[in-house]
Amino acid sequence: MTLHPGARPGRYGVCDVHYPDAGGAVAALVVAEDVALSTVLAEHVALLVQVAPYEPGAFFERELPALRAVLACVDALDLLVVDGYVDLDPEGRPGLGAHVHAEVGVPVIGVAKTRFRAASHAIEVRRGSAVRPLYVTAAGMPAERAAALVSAMAGPHRIPTALRRVDAIARRPELAGVAGVALGPTTPVGLS
Repeated sequence: MTLHPGARPGRYGVCDVHYPDAGGAVAALVVAEDVALSTVLAEHVALLVQVAPYEPGAFFERELPALRAVLACVDALDLLVVDGYVDLDPEGRPGLGAHVHAEVGVPVIGVAKTRFRAASHAIEVRRGSAVRPLYVTAAGMPAERAAALVSAMAGPHRIPTALRRVDAIARRPELAGVAGVALGPTTPVGLS
């Protein structure tokens, strides 16, 4: 699959997970029809009552159940952007994005806001007038192509608009209290 900033309409997603103080997790997904993530088709949220405790080096074990839950709300995507790294070092030690790619089978772009020392292979992308870069890794597509797509994503700031949006959705105060309430193992919530 060759994606470029002018790629055909499809289903392109960006996801994030937030862990409210009340417990549980809120996973959010924004789906757009264009690879620049500028034309939003839908927003989805899944709430998890229980999540695994954080373990250094095994972050994906905490995030994957929440991402699975929110991705179950939609039909297949053509591309998924995750907040974090796809692989953690040049040798390919899998990060969150690699595990997501293995499960969903579509190209995954990892966009990290902070540098992970071992990830010396990550491509630095500077957007807008930002001095600090984003760190881009990918699975299912060349990292250079992923970096070009991140550069071309909608929004004038360092963080592409869709990534800011999905983060804000996952952190909505009205969802934070619900995540700790026993609604079942996962509860999808449609947003308007």
